[in-house]
Amino acid sequence: MYFLAMQSLQNRIKNLFNIEIPIVQAGMVWTSGWRLAAAVSNAGGLGLIGAGSMYPDVLREHIRKCRAATSKPFGVNVPLLYPDIDKLMHILVEEQVKIVFTSAGNPATWTDYLRKHGITVVHVVSSVKFARKAEQAGVNAVVAEGFEAGGHNGREETTTLVLIPLVRDAITIPLLAAGGIADGRAILAAEALGAEGVQVGSRFVASTEASVHPGFKQKVVEAGEGDTMLTLKQLTPVRLIKNKFYHQVEEAERRGATPEELKALLGRARAKRGMFEGDLEEGELEIGQVAAAIRDIRPAADILLGMWNEYLLLKKKICADC
Repeated sequence: MYFLAMQSLQNRIKNLFNIEIPIVQAGMVWTSGWRLAAAVSNAGGLGLIGAGSMYPDVLREHIRKCRAATSKPFGVNVPLLYPDIDKLMHILVEEQVKIVFTSAGNPATWTDYLRKHGITVVHVVSSVKFARKAEQAGVNAVVAEGFEAGGHNGREETTTLVLIPLVRDAITIPLLAAGGIADGRAILAAEALGAEGVQVGSRFVASTEASVHPGFKQKVVEAGEGDTMLTLKQLTPVRLIKNKFYHQVEEAERRGATPEELKALLGRARAKRGMFEGDLEEGELEIGQVAAAIRDIRPAADILLGMWNEYLLLKKKICADC
């Protein structure tokens, strides 16, 4: 009965996005262009274009190229702190994007606008408090992202294992789990905790279609346990691979640097410099803890289907053992 109930819940995500497999590829800056999003969608999941590193005209181009590359549903992730957020939102409506994931901001600001234009809205949160606020704002679903995740993280440092059951008990809308998910075992675990699908980021960084620099992909594959750390907590917490830039930040924080000093150290386009341009020492290299388990660079479809098939085999084995 338990697995039948989970299957029913899982169908909420499939139906919400009109997809075959309840796996969403995260819309990551400098990583999630139209090629990656289209590849994931074509394989049966939901691909997302990451708008956070795109000027408005670039986003429009990626939306159009993605639509030409897939007839299946895809979406766009929009950080709500984006400086030209109004321009991005109008483009999403003009280009008739059907699914939008929002993050890094107050969902109440744009959810009503998007939903009035027939757009399905999902918001990414890192705490129960913000999950409740997202539901109150009228979003269709929530992504609860644990402390293990790459990129910008919540200040609470709540792990996925703890966060997902807390959020599940707090909201009634569909729930996706994120943070530390890179194989079928993690999908099954997330389901057991109450998630109805998963959002996967770091594993898709090491894909052939990801738009990041090949050197960064290789750095992810070579990363081991303990090679990432959550830092810049006085600004916006972000999980990075340890490199020369990370150690500069670590030293600055150790001597009590002010937020202004940290902003000056961060400078402009540090993430682009590292992940997109391939400066592996002076650049900002955002990736999750699960990088330690990533050992190869493969096509996105192979990654998606490999994860899903492993999940199905494990689930079948557990059912047989019950």
